[in-house]
Amino acid sequence: MANYGLGTLAQQQARLYPEMIRSCRMRSLAAAVAGLLCACTGTHHPTDTVAPPEEWPTMYTPPTETTVLSTLRSGHPKLIQLDKDIDAITARVNEDPVPAGYLAALRTKGDNMIAAPVSERVLVGPRLLAISRTVLDRVYTLALLYRLGHEQPYLDRARAELLHVAGFSDWNPSHFLDVAEMTHAFAIGYDWLYPALSAEDRAIIRDAIVQKGLLPAQQAYQAGAWWTGDAFNWNNVCNGGIAVGALAVADEEPTLAAWLLYRNIKNLPAALASYAPDGAWAEGPAYWGYATQYTVAMFAALNTALGTDFGLSSLPGLAEAGFYRVSVVGPTGKFFNFADSRENAGADGSLLFLGHRYDQPLLAYQERLYAGTAGSHHDLMWYDPRGTEADILAVPTDTWFRGADVVLLRSSWVDPFATWVGFKGGDNQANHSHLDLGTFVIDALGQRWAMELGPDDYNLPGYFGAQRYTYYRLGTRGQNTLELDDANQDENAAAPVTFFFRDDNGARAIADLTAAYRAGGAARVMRGMALLEGRNRVLLRDEITTSKPVQLVWSMHTQATIAVSETIATLSLGGKTLQAELLSPPGAVFTWTDVVINPPETPATGIRKLQVMLTGVTQTDLTVLFTPEGAPTSAVVPRPLDGWETGGPVQ
Repeated sequence: MANYGLGTLAQQQARLYPEMIRSCRMRSLAAAVAGLLCACTGTHHPTDTVAPPEEWPTMYTPPTETTVLSTLRSGHPKLIQLDKDIDAITARVNEDPVPAGYLAALRTKGDNMIAAPVSERVLVGPRLLAISRTVLDRVYTLALLYRLGHEQPYLDRARAELLHVAGFSDWNPSHFLDVAEMTHAFAIGYDWLYPALSAEDRAIIRDAIVQKGLLPAQQAYQAGAWWTGDAFNWNNVCNGGIAVGALAVADEEPTLAAWLLYRNIKNLPAALASYAPDGAWAEGPAYWGYATQYTVAMFAALNTALGTDFGLSSLPGLAEAGFYRVSVVGPTGKFFNFADSRENAGADGSLLFLGHRYDQPLLAYQERLYAGTAGSHHDLMWYDPRGTEADILAVPTDTWFRGADVVLLRSSWVDPFATWVGFKGGDNQANHSHLDLGTFVIDALGQRWAMELGPDDYNLPGYFGAQRYTYYRLGTRGQNTLELDDANQDENAAAPVTFFFRDDNGARAIADLTAAYRAGGAARVMRGMALLEGRNRVLLRDEITTSKPVQLVWSMHTQATIAVSETIATLSLGGKTLQAELLSPPGAVFTWTDVVINPPETPATGIRKLQVMLTGVTQTDLTVLFTPEGAPTSAVVPRPLDGWETGGPVQ
């Protein structure tokens, strides 16, 4: 297997993709996928059960360039939604008020699009990505509405968008995500509207797909572009978008389509391996969404156009991926937004595809809750009435996702005032990572008390380069973790979760953060997080040993107002209160400060940092107990982390 993104190839591609230089580190994952690709021969036996790696060869059988189009469906439409699927949507809308509401919301959105000007080729920084996404949203919305009702204004507006954007000089291949998303948009427009377009319109749109999408993709493959076999979202998006485009024109351009599809299908597993073993995504939940959107689009298009996804959807971790997305959303409706992820979760129609594919009604139930009355085109396309509250209540409240070393603990799946904790170890080398090993968030009483600040502006100088961790939100000082001597964590460090336990009374986990601080003299840094008996109070304990005296700072960011009285901090937010009590070490006290971030970074309005600062530390433990109002206030005596496995977090 080619060594994508490394050595001289990375240097070559850095000229084209300067912002992604640091994201090309794949560690042992690439080697594992290389073994998979080399081993995959034999018969394809589709299964909904995720098998161990030794069984992968019988699950995933990539086609050859000669055979990949042998089962191609003739005519159009052939992508994602066949005519029979449109008929099924109409039937559901007539029978069920939920998809009927989605359609009404989509019509309002489409009517607004009719009045909007066509998209123009305007770059933001090095990206055309915002325009590509606008075109994609417009084409899906307008084309779906036209197919459902054959109303001419929707066709006319979609046609105007496609013909205008077809005239762009290019789709910005120097930032290939832009090309992939635009190719996806044009593929859907071409395929879905094909019967209603004139021969001249078809030729213009098809030529744009080929000249501005598929040929640049072929050139990128021939040049060994790093994204072709990358382990993270660029692979999913670029291979997924191009695959959909290739399928759209495969009747007319079979040689080029087969050349690309063979490579798209062969290289996608390098990214699909990042879901293994349990569906998590190390780039953070927002990038789980981006990667999965294109993963399921490719799966769906392959199945409708070719009748098979060649076993791609049977690879390890994919059957668990939807549950990861559900778990990483707190009762406030906000993500545990580590890495370059923003807080607000919202709906994700990919859950519906995953729910169908892996027969998981709980995903359909949760997506209906997320979507409310304003579902997207995906919610309407893949609507699934199955699933009830009982489905989500039947799964554990606490999960350790080993693939990303992320732990989620909660008191309830259905109580909006539940106590919920997101806590991570992880790997600072993961794409889009912040230096956030050990960081955490806390929801309780319907409020987000401990918060992650999320990403900053991607167009800041060196955001994906040498200046990345000088920015507040990305460096260690912007996380809910520890600082030693005001230094960032080691960019190359990983922090494994070393212990996890749950039962009906509570749950707890421990992460080894030592590697993150070893360069600063750390000999042992361990962090434990526990949801205590009763599942409403949270205990956070750190144990630190160093080879030299250091200044130690413990930090937590919050939008709450803070009142401090030595070892007690009272946080107030949304008419509720939460108390943080500093149980150890003796003599330590809380302080707090407003977070001030100066331009060109995005200012942080109304954000405060609760802190504990210790000087001359060589060995200490630091323990904080969080108690929401209304929870028991009995005294807690913490137990050392070494005793958490046998005796629990408190004595």
